[in-house]
Amino acid sequence: MTNYKIPSVTADIFIFDENLNFILIKRKNNPFKDYWALPGGFVEYGESVETAAIREAKEETSIDVELMDLVNVYSEPDRDPRGHTITVAFTAKGNFSDRKADDDASDIAIFSAEKLDEIKLAFDHEKIINDCLKMAKKSI
Repeated sequence: MTNYKIPSVTADIFIFDENLNFILIKRKNNPFKDYWALPGGFVEYGESVETAAIREAKEETSIDVELMDLVNVYSEPDRDPRGHTITVAFTAKGNFSDRKADDDASDIAIFSAEKLDEIKLAFDHEKIINDCLKMAKKSI
């Protein structure tokens, strides 16, 4: 039997409000420790990416989210230094006042698109955030 290398799958969540402000978490662990990132994480075996997105948002931000749109799939083999990781990105709504950094997040904050260039972002999250902003603009 042939052994195949299989990429990991993650879900990233762009939680935004009516003014296109959005939530980012500061990563507690490597890779990209102390960088800002979208809430997200690995899909568990037997779990859908949608369920993983909702679970990861709650674990990292304490926010219960409603997924709005599937934004895109990001699959560049070198996008994650831990190995080939494919992420599925969603836009979501949730109550910002419930936010609290938890799990793999050391901090949580609200950002705006105007400040995007000033933020030290993990992975390929600048591209994902820009794509999410385009999608979110259509839904408000």
